Amino acid sequence: MTQHFPSRQLRFFLTAPSPCPYLPERYERKVFAHLPLSDGASVNDSLTQVGFRRSQNIAYRPACEACTACVSARIPAADYIFSRSERKAIARNEDLERHLVEAEATMEQFDLLRRYLITRHADGGMAEMTWPDYVAMVEDTAVRTHIIEYRTRARDGAVGVGDLVACALVDVMTDGLSLVYSFYDPTQARRSLGSFVILDNVVQACLTDLPYVYLGYWVRGSEKMDYKVRFSPIELLRPEGWTLVVGGAAKAANGTL
Repeated sequence: MTQHFPSRQLRFFLTAPSPCPYLPERYERKVFAHLPLSDGASVNDSLTQVGFRRSQNIAYRPACEACTACVSARIPAADYIFSRSERKAIARNEDLERHLVEAEATMEQFDLLRRYLITRHADGGMAEMTWPDYVAMVEDTAVRTHIIEYRTRARDGAVGVGDLVACALVDVMTDGLSLVYSFYDPTQARRSLGSFVILDNVVQACLTDLPYVYLGYWVRGSEKMDYKVRFSPIELLRPEGWTLVVGGAAKAANGTL
């Protein structure tokens, strides 16, 4: 794997310990670096491939002293075989239209995000996100990124687009798509929108010959993050490198991942 870093060495910093948002009675620390404006996309690609995540113009990864629960996960798109339940999730959302738009924040997106956070993550660190925070999350970037809007179809004869039901902020990398953050209408439980957004990006990666869809961190022991290892096959980043895991849900339930 070719690693690319700017001629001027990156400077890495370590955060102070703070309460872990996923596991009770634990504390987290992160190592992070500011992405350079000149070749931020290439640097972000290389850092993502070794387990970092992007937030605005910062790349970070966990650096907890006594915990290794956070594990980077990615789906090998070309080899992915959709299960029966996943095919059903895709079919349930065939009525949605997919719009790729520039990484520009809109109040419509922010309203959807607020409803999602209040319902699904009221006790999380993002629950108090403001409009300026959201603008920064979407627009402060030096990498190739875009937003996917999922909308209902406009009613017959109507002008414009339908209702916004889901969004995904996606980085385009040389070896895949990285799902930075996604959110959806919490009242649309029947649609399984969280899974659908991931599956749709697996389809898009295949259509554009990109080998992976990066999901961020699976947190062992966190119910909120267990959904990531329900996808199979999946690759997890272990000390020896990316490792293919098949039947992830069963292994996760047995604590063997």
